[in-house]
Amino acid sequence: MKILFLTDNFPPERNAPASRTYEHTVRWAGRGEDVTVVTGVPNFPEGKIHPGYRNRLYQTEQRDGVRVVRVWTYVTANEGFLKRTLDYASFLASGAAGALAQTRPDVVVATSPQFFTAVAGCLVAAAWRVPFVFEVRDLWPDSIRAVGALRESRALRALERLELFLYRRAARIVVVTEAYRDNLLARGVPAAKIEVVPNGVDLGRFGPQPKDRAVLDRHALNGDFIVSYIGTHGLAHRLETVLDAAKGMREEPVTFLLIGSGARKRELVEHATRERLRNVRFVDSRPREEMPSYWSISDATIVPLRRDPLFRTTVPSKMFEAMGMGIPILLGVEGEARRLVEEADAGIAFPPEDSEQLMSAIRRLMADGPLRERLRANALAASRRYSRDTTADTMLRGLQRIARVPVMAEVAAPSGSPVPSGDRGMVL
Repeated sequence: MKILFLTDNFPPERNAPASRTYEHTVRWAGRGEDVTVVTGVPNFPEGKIHPGYRNRLYQTEQRDGVRVVRVWTYVTANEGFLKRTLDYASFLASGAAGALAQTRPDVVVATSPQFFTAVAGCLVAAAWRVPFVFEVRDLWPDSIRAVGALRESRALRALERLELFLYRRAARIVVVTEAYRDNLLARGVPAAKIEVVPNGVDLGRFGPQPKDRAVLDRHALNGDFIVSYIGTHGLAHRLETVLDAAKGMREEPVTFLLIGSGARKRELVEHATRERLRNVRFVDSRPREEMPSYWSISDATIVPLRRDPLFRTTVPSKMFEAMGMGIPILLGVEGEARRLVEEADAGIAFPPEDSEQLMSAIRRLMADGPLRERLRANALAASRRYSRDTTADTMLRGLQRIARVPVMAEVAAPSGSPVPSGDRGMVL
């Protein structure tokens, strides 16, 4: 089967959409499928083109059996609504053109969170007269409203109409949570169109290991209880909650380690500097092959989101890597994410944006070694349900059905089996 996949992010970029797309497509290629990914030049989130790349009209590469086509886009940092919109719109045009330059596929897949990419996929599928599959990783534009990036306006209502148009045109819609499925059903999307394929973890890469002494020494972290936040420092995460907790615990033996980049990182660093938070360390995004070492030094990890009803439907992907590493989760998210963590008994939930409750949860973990061990064991057990091998195979079978090609066997590879490592420095 020829699969043509359009995505605005792909390795060596280091966000959740890039990781999910890479980890699925490389497994499909390993199953013998002919996979082409159309994407832009890697630059997320800083808006700086990665070493070894140029922003050309058209270039190709091979990555672990996947043919990658990179097209020109307007490159900008992940901040500022207008500039980001220009970035998205440029990929709509160049991504569609690049996709149409390929041989005719059996199915076209396009992924959100921003759905100008999905518009490009829809147009390409219509031109080729093949099924269009819309992977919905975020309820966009609702998420724009939730973080305050765009006020109620004609533009926002136009985006919502475009969203519903894409749902109607898609032959299949892949969502990442049951709550997203419920949202679409409530808006009149037929149940037969929707399939839930959750986020997951590459168990061949992320697994329990002793604390990496070299990383501890590099950042002078020996001795303290380490609470990490690993991921994008963006509008949706309200990381001031973490800094407020650090302020309240500045006299206690705990260090808050924030790893990653994003639109709000500069403000957060300035905030910590003003407050003289010596128990907070900021680390820039690290190559993906280093991330298990950074996870390993965490005694607990924080997974926060803003207090907004929309985020009750969200399950942050970093939860699953924490589970795979056996790291207890401090979850500042309500709804489906909280249900998953509490059912697995893999962490402690606290109300979003509530730094007092976050501090209470950290102190509880610091004081109770048996509790930490129980949460660690339960996290590892739960991670096996979210193996990328399983999620990739589930999605592939759906694509085969919609493209009307022979469906693969139910089990194609053992859970946690490694994939080729030639990913040229993929980072998180």
